[in-house]
Amino acid sequence: MSDPSDAAVEGFDHVPETDQHFENALAKARHGHRLTVDDGVELLTTGTDHEGIDPVRKEAVLEAADRRRAEVVGDDVTFVANLNNNVTTACDTGCQFCNFKDRASAFEADAPDDHGGFTKTPAESRRAVAEAVDLGISEVCSVSGLHPAFALDAEHRELLAAAENPERVNYRPPEAYTTSPGTYVDQIRAMSVDGVHVHSMTPEEAYHARRGTDWTYEEVYRRLRAAGLDSAPGTAAEILVDEVRDVICPAKMSTAEWIDAMEGAMAAGLPVTATIMYGHVENEMHRVRHLKRVRDLQDRTGGITEFVPLSFVHERTPLYEHGLVDGGATDAEDELMIAVSRLFLDNVENVQTSWVKFGDEKSLKTLSCGANDFMGTLLSEEITKRAGGDYGEFRSVADYVDMVTAIGRRPVERSTDYERRRPVDPEDAPHGPRLGPHADGTPMLGARSRSPADD
Repeated sequence: MSDPSDAAVEGFDHVPETDQHFENALAKARHGHRLTVDDGVELLTTGTDHEGIDPVRKEAVLEAADRRRAEVVGDDVTFVANLNNNVTTACDTGCQFCNFKDRASAFEADAPDDHGGFTKTPAESRRAVAEAVDLGISEVCSVSGLHPAFALDAEHRELLAAAENPERVNYRPPEAYTTSPGTYVDQIRAMSVDGVHVHSMTPEEAYHARRGTDWTYEEVYRRLRAAGLDSAPGTAAEILVDEVRDVICPAKMSTAEWIDAMEGAMAAGLPVTATIMYGHVENEMHRVRHLKRVRDLQDRTGGITEFVPLSFVHERTPLYEHGLVDGGATDAEDELMIAVSRLFLDNVENVQTSWVKFGDEKSLKTLSCGANDFMGTLLSEEITKRAGGDYGEFRSVADYVDMVTAIGRRPVERSTDYERRRPVDPEDAPHGPRLGPHADGTPMLGARSRSPADD
């Protein structure tokens, strides 16, 4: 991990120091015992008794995680045929790790139209999803900026418009902008094409969708579920330790609020995922405390279908531009994050690796470090790309077959909730998706040439 500035971390209360020993922690991991936070820190650092990552100890941790992965989920490598349909880049939250957003004022009707971002109407979202459903996707994933004109539904818009000071709750009417995103309910309904699985509404978006009201997260997610929402992504988690959030996303919801939103989604009957975004100003103690909060949440709810470690992509982000970091996580840190996630989260079955963050070669390596899921086809990926990622926006089913069989494993197309799985026969070419509403095994031809403008 890059060295953050002293100003960013000098007040951190949590540091990677423990009373445990690496060998004891490794023995617990190998025997399948539930790990403590101190155990996790020892494994993630390969021992706090010395500086740097010890390569021999690292391989021992990776081996233990790979063995655990095989015991829990076997050797299949799963993936989903999906589309990213992010609605808008307009956002004033000001997170220091993000380059996806654009200042919302740039989208106002009287502003110059040169901000480089986008807002899609519900009709435009529906067209984009319908095209992708015809190509065979089974999931549409949507994660968007917090546009001030976005409201949960018509009732919410009335409440926001009637507020004594609407701008104090970050609300401006749709007429103030060149393009209106509609409401969250409008967008969810629009993306619900022919039974495709709609995976949307992060905890932060749900926070935005209840601002200015006393509604619970469960109520918000119930309205969204009635509109067609099928599951919720547990992004916006970043690091679930508030002293880190105060540095990287001070305007974002707190750790407790994130957990409350996740519990609300699950109480509304929605499965969720969980994530961590690491490799910036945090340290190993913060990472493991984050894992502990996810594990505790899963103990209480049982609704988390997968855990997704997301390595910070630093290029073109405020953290990098302001000198708070000079890079992201190292290869060894990425491998250990995947491995310790597998070993620590003994109640979450699936651990995902990211070709978007790591590229093909490195992500294939992490499939031998504890990960078993290989993301999705995506069709259009905007968040990592705008932060400086350069590993592309699309992988076809044929790409998955080639990559997964190259490491001696079996590729399996899955549904978002992992309930439906279809092994892909490498000999049965050509390869295309089969689990989507319109999927018939036809390859997703032409998807490589798509761009956000096509939507």
